[in-house]
Amino acid sequence: MEWLEMSTENCSVQRTLDVIGEKWTMVILREAFNGVRRFDDMRRHIGMSESVLADRLRKLVAAGVLRAVPYREEGSRARNEYRLTEKGMDLLPVMIALLQWGDRYCADERGPGVEVRERATGLPVHAVVRPVGERGLTARETVGVPGPGARALRADREVSPGA
Repeated sequence: MEWLEMSTENCSVQRTLDVIGEKWTMVILREAFNGVRRFDDMRRHIGMSESVLADRLRKLVAAGVLRAVPYREEGSRARNEYRLTEKGMDLLPVMIALLQWGDRYCADERGPGVEVRERATGLPVHAVVRPVGERGLTARETVGVPGPGARALRADREVSPGA
């Protein structure tokens, strides 16, 4: 059977895009992979509206990509932090592949704003297609560090401590 003779009703790419295929969703995932967990910190750092952020977070929690973890600061009401689940962490190769493509084709002249490195060695990481069975790095084994094109956060979008 050839590709054009096959039904696309059971397409994993399409089903994945139903969960993470919206621009703001990928930006939220970028924040989560970089340790930003709180709603207000995400909103300020990304610069998106509260309603869009709340909607995307609800969808990611419902899909099992993020989990809401309650916390409460003294004198404030209970709120949630949004943490990657194992299902969410399994998106690391997707995020690295998007970053790698963007570094090659979309980065400004100074270079990429962030580089992802292996925590243990500090070596840069990149996405590759490899045979099944070979071990790759997990999200816990990588860290984002400022790249040559990194810029300071504008004061009006500052992230609060404890993010």
